[in-house]
Amino acid sequence: MTCSTSPSTPASGDGRGAVSLGLPAVPAPGTSAPAAAAGAVPPPAPGDDPRLVDRFGRVATDLRISLIDKCNLRCTYCMPADGLAWLPAERLLSGEEIRRLVRIAVDTHGVRELRLTGGEPLVRKDLVEIIAGVRADHPDLPISMTTNGVGLAAKARALADAGLSRINVSLDTIHAESFAKLTRRNFFHKVLEGIEAADAAGLRPIKINAVLLRGVNDTEAADLLAWSLERGFELRFIEQMPLDADHGWTRTNMVTAEDTRELLRAHYDLSVSPDARDGAPAERYVVRALPGADGAPGAVLGTVGIIASVTEPFCADCRRTRITAEGRIMSCLFSREETDLTALLRSGASDAQIADRWRAAMWAKPRAHGMDHTGLGDQDFVQPDRSMSAIGG
Repeated sequence: MTCSTSPSTPASGDGRGAVSLGLPAVPAPGTSAPAAAAGAVPPPAPGDDPRLVDRFGRVATDLRISLIDKCNLRCTYCMPADGLAWLPAERLLSGEEIRRLVRIAVDTHGVRELRLTGGEPLVRKDLVEIIAGVRADHPDLPISMTTNGVGLAAKARALADAGLSRINVSLDTIHAESFAKLTRRNFFHKVLEGIEAADAAGLRPIKINAVLLRGVNDTEAADLLAWSLERGFELRFIEQMPLDADHGWTRTNMVTAEDTRELLRAHYDLSVSPDARDGAPAERYVVRALPGADGAPGAVLGTVGIIASVTEPFCADCRRTRITAEGRIMSCLFSREETDLTALLRSGASDAQIADRWRAAMWAKPRAHGMDHTGLGDQDFVQPDRSMSAIGG
């Protein structure tokens, strides 16, 4: 697969371009390189900076590695009811290959955080061994995991003992009927049991990831927030993105960040958190009870986050680099170009050769949304072939 460059032209002026990317240009030899031919490797990144720098000055310090593409839910906004064709085991990165990539990322590229994703990571049989190995290599590295929570109850303690720092759990509703409709599975009770076990095992802070779908669970947003606040979890609402396998996403039908704020403000007072965002995808809000009859401010109840990838993009400060379950770099979540590392891993390449390929792939990272401007849903946006399950969040 290829990793091609995108011209660094200004954001479009269609109204949505009102969000300023604020991307500083990084000096490059000559003008932007032309797109690589199919099957070619990306051109080398200029200079001798070992970090994962791109042409717009962003530096990736947050590594997301997908452990497996397989999932045991069938969420409507992610995959078809019948599932997808899963990768055979031999095409997945091995545990030792994952450890090697993390070592290169941390020791050479200066990566500071690791998130294990999927698919569903808990489906991977050697998950505990992978975490224990990475922890042995990097005693101080924050290691988190995104999971749907099914099967977590049985593994939470072992994961914590192996060195997992914390978890994010995907949970779109606290109503069993809505859960079954969204996931096409009756595993709601298993998810709740898993969250309780993770909390007891000390995998905190626990973050809850939720996607709102219009007419399905959007009116339940406040209920989910109340449930999360009562338990000390941080809820993050994520705008539905065009990463569904059915390619049924439309911008006009999605629940936007502003829609979400309005749904919550009917029950709570929200104010933007004073804490620095520091590259995080979520805009955080302090949640208070509504003012009393005397107009006095309500008590602080906690925080909530909103990840507005579509309507309020944060591409200018993106610090993520992603590797799929079969070892391909995706410099942007919406990239249609990928750079393979597995062939290098399995052909005797040195760490330096792998690091150089990784740097080259990230140097060619698009400006935004897999293009040279923001605009998910614009006429020139082409949805990636992969669904979220096949990418890794």
